[in-house]
Amino acid sequence: MSVKIKIEDVTKSFSVKRGKGTAHQVFSAVSNVNLEIKTGEFMVLVGPSGCGKSTLLDLLSGLTTPTNGLIKLDGKPITGPALDRGIVFQQYALFPWLTALGNVTFGLEEKGYNKKQQLDIAKEYIALVGLEGFEDRYPHELSGGMKQRIAIARSLAYNPEVLLMDEPFAALDAQTRETLQSELLRIWKKTGKTILFITHGIDEAVYLGQRVAVMTSRPGKIKEVIDIPLNALESKEDIRTQPDFGAYRQRIWSLLHTEVNKAQELEKQII
Repeated sequence: MSVKIKIEDVTKSFSVKRGKGTAHQVFSAVSNVNLEIKTGEFMVLVGPSGCGKSTLLDLLSGLTTPTNGLIKLDGKPITGPALDRGIVFQQYALFPWLTALGNVTFGLEEKGYNKKQQLDIAKEYIALVGLEGFEDRYPHELSGGMKQRIAIARSLAYNPEVLLMDEPFAALDAQTRETLQSELLRIWKKTGKTILFITHGIDEAVYLGQRVAVMTSRPGKIKEVIDIPLNALESKEDIRTQPDFGAYRQRIWSLLHTEVNKAQELEKQII
């Protein structure tokens, strides 16, 4: 399987000022990150709060650039935002004045599609996320889970090479979250997209990921990448009830436990 994304020795630092009259200090969010994501892979990234997960996603999206190192997509350096990467955030980021259909078609003209093609594509992806018949609803008429489905449909409509997801289900209730986790796996299987999914939830990471990358406390690095051979789509039973699921969950928690303690100590020092 070919490499879709390659992160090579990436560091992202910021210049910050602690208080009035103090000198600027260099703050490193991530340091010497190395990671490869394969074409068509579902990779999940977990780590303690403040470890730089979202910073890394910003770098992958091209919204910011590394202080050092290089990020490549299909062997070419990422130099800024582009339609080859779709992004789904924790907050739904839908335009409230547009219908579900309008939100998904928004911007498709930039891909060179005419009006009919835009509508056909939008309807296809709205159906893919299970919301056929809700095309004319406005965001305020949709539940949180429905809004996030539309956000996913909008990102997929551009036909990106990679889907970047920053804790997209964190704001949802547990039942809706589990439903959308299963739906996302179904969509991933059908579209074959490469997905990088950021989460705080260990159970979510084990359920979704083919591999789970565990980050250290700040400055974030990749501590270990764990293969997860469980297959929620193929299993006849809920894999969350299986002993292997618990074993992988415990392994990831053990890796995170020390890093969470380090992060808490760091926060105390800052306070």
